[in-house]
Amino acid sequence: MTVECEYLLALSEAGIGVRKLTKEEIAILQQLPHTSLEEAAIVKKIEKEGYDGIPATNHDVKAVEYFIKKKLAGTSLKDISEWTHFALTSEDVNSTAYGIALRSALQSVILPALTEIQSTLLALAKEHAGTPMLARTHGQPASPTTFGKEMRVFEKRLERQMKELSRPILVKFGGATGNYNAHVAAMPEVDWQEFAGNFVARLNVGYKIPLELNAYTTQIEPHDTYAELFDTMRRINTILLDLSQDLWRYISDGWLAQKTKEGEVGSSAMPHKVNPIDFENAEGNLGVASALYEHFSRKLPVSRLQRDLSDSTVLRVFGTAFAHALVSYTALARGLKKISVAKEKMLEALQAHPEVISEAIQTVLRREGVEVPYEKLKELTRGKDVSLDDFAKFIDDLSIDNKVKEQLKKLRPENYIGLALEIAEGT
Repeated sequence: MTVECEYLLALSEAGIGVRKLTKEEIAILQQLPHTSLEEAAIVKKIEKEGYDGIPATNHDVKAVEYFIKKKLAGTSLKDISEWTHFALTSEDVNSTAYGIALRSALQSVILPALTEIQSTLLALAKEHAGTPMLARTHGQPASPTTFGKEMRVFEKRLERQMKELSRPILVKFGGATGNYNAHVAAMPEVDWQEFAGNFVARLNVGYKIPLELNAYTTQIEPHDTYAELFDTMRRINTILLDLSQDLWRYISDGWLAQKTKEGEVGSSAMPHKVNPIDFENAEGNLGVASALYEHFSRKLPVSRLQRDLSDSTVLRVFGTAFAHALVSYTALARGLKKISVAKEKMLEALQAHPEVISEAIQTVLRREGVEVPYEKLKELTRGKDVSLDDFAKFIDDLSIDNKVKEQLKKLRPENYIGLALEIAEGT
């Protein structure tokens, strides 16, 4: 209804068919889309049963058109009512309306929810930039990192994808098969392509995410920008699912603690439990949303010839996918605010694996020209329990400068973090 009323206003402003409107008449058209539930029910009744002399349309957009005409009939705008939906096809209206809806959902709901997660991750990255933590590759102890650096990785991954959500959404406004056939037949003197471009541009006032006219369409806009959008949403969900699983593991290892809340329980049988349910809920809903996004991206750009209606049903499920995504983002944001870093347990787990400094030692020995240092450290450490004393003895037996020996003996898992702190802080 917003698109139909804006179209009438644009026709009037451009001097195409519709006379100049008074301020009061403009206000009527601007207010008309703000229908009540009772009025929306009338539109549905026109579509399904017919209403007050209007036969059943079995067509949603035509029902909206008739509803608008009926509303205008009781005003001074009665004389322009037949310009409602002038030369348009339903997909002109639907394409533009879905573009508005997607843009509004992204700008008002999705991006703010993601920004909250991103901001929390950034705060954790800065706060724990230097908090040493055991890293794992293939699930095995690996060169140390910091908790802050790990959070910064997720924050930067999220930031990159969020930028993609502000790309333009293409819409169509070119008539039944995208050629302006009826427009030109009725009013060949009008530059309809220019008008359509201006019409779409007027809908961008006050919004950061723009709609753009796609000049090359069939009856439908090909939905490629929808596919791009939902592929981006799916990538965002994949990143957040990865984050949720890592946080779940850190909690399981005791490296992260969760704040408790009075009255809450973690198990119907085990009183001690504090379950990571926020991250588990996030993971489940991220999966559901991404499954729908994948179907959207795969289905919507494909349509038989000029169009078929198989896209119509799919378009109506956008809200369901966004709802599952929003539930997951809310749960993840809530979970992030409930965690605290158990620094002592994190350090204890790191110090229990002194073998992780073997990488540093063999690399320094390469610099010093020692023969086969990797192989020597492999013999010392692989599949064995070693201690810092074992490393000290190994170093003492090396034929290298004493200053280098002292350098190597100062290595500890907790100080072998490279540039993790700087990376976490973004310096």
